[in-house]
Amino acid sequence: MHHFTSDGVDIAYLDEGVGDPILLIHGFASTAVVNWVTTNWVATLRHAGRRVVALDNRGHGASTKFYDPAQYRLPFMADDARRLLDHLGIERADVLGYSMGARIGTFLALDYPERVSRLVLGGIAMGLVNGPHLAEEIASALEAPDQDSIPPGIPRNFRVFADQTRSDRRALAACMLGTRETVPPERLAMLKPPVLVAVGENDTIAGPGGPLARLIPGAEFVPIPRRDHMRATGDPVFKAAVLAFLAKPQ
Repeated sequence: MHHFTSDGVDIAYLDEGVGDPILLIHGFASTAVVNWVTTNWVATLRHAGRRVVALDNRGHGASTKFYDPAQYRLPFMADDARRLLDHLGIERADVLGYSMGARIGTFLALDYPERVSRLVLGGIAMGLVNGPHLAEEIASALEAPDQDSIPPGIPRNFRVFADQTRSDRRALAACMLGTRETVPPERLAMLKPPVLVAVGENDTIAGPGGPLARLIPGAEFVPIPRRDHMRATGDPVFKAAVLAFLAKPQ
């Protein structure tokens, strides 16, 4: 991983391959490596002739950790992504975000439309409009003394995932509470780049993706068969849909 400074925040990133650039923004409690390398996204996109850039969002991986939710506002995290493009001299890129990364990518495309060629929103649905589901409960689970004290369900699943990725759970709890900004439908209608929404058919965290796609003029929607939130990330159907979307002329 390489590093650069985004307005005083140390951000780790990878930059591999040659060709038209695509920026990958990972989901909550994940990292660039977990979300994009181990799922073969980086290899797939490089094989397709793309330059692949992926960052560890603040609070995650090898990037700076904060313990104040105010440091995790989605526009701040979108600015980290935009400054990474500046740092690398990339004027315009396709953007693929998953879950929280899709939320960040949406703010990037809304705040800096000239920087985003195409936008893929994976693992996100009406939570983008209504706010993340169970944010307080997930933050509490992350700060619980042990997994056994957490009842089964989505908050416990996030705690297990955070432990698997050896994350700073206190930083993640702050991030969960700080990334609750929503995007009203009228602002979604202002998105300029072509948009693809892709959500697992069994994703109980995101929910159905069709209603979100219908709020975005011209957006495409692809359901990922038989996949839940975690297992959809590296699914071949998801990859094929993204490659086909990226290959379309603008």
